[in-house]
Amino acid sequence: MRHRNANRKLSRNSSHRRALLRNLVTDFLDHGRLMTTLPKAKEVRPLAEKMITLGKRDNLHARRQVQAYLLREAIAKKVFDTIAPRFADRNGGYSRIIKLGNRKGDGADLAIIELLGSELEVKKAERAEKAKEKEAKKPKQEKEEE
Repeated sequence: MRHRNANRKLSRNSSHRRALLRNLVTDFLDHGRLMTTLPKAKEVRPLAEKMITLGKRDNLHARRQVQAYLLREAIAKKVFDTIAPRFADRNGGYSRIIKLGNRKGDGADLAIIELLGSELEVKKAERAEKAKEKEAKKPKQEKEEE
């Protein structure tokens, strides 16, 4: 029976699982979205939301708790400076999980976990990349014409 065993084991021992989740939460808070398997995304969500809630509290103890969990100090600073103020008027539910279907190689369920509001940042980044590609193609075409 699995009474009082709430979390998924993700086919890893406890130290590997903790390291994996810390890495995923750090990368998720750094980039604003993350593509991973559905069970991992479901495990990352409460941990990431806990970090944002601590960021909203913004006292010394909360800062130390966030820095103790996240792997990079710059990401902890980002949580307090940019992410937490963005969700200041919201009581939880800072992220969403979007199911993508199955991975081609092993059939694992894939999902994207993203911070609410980060889809706008992703669209801006995609537009910037397309603009750079167009600029890179223009000099090549001009050289060919000469």
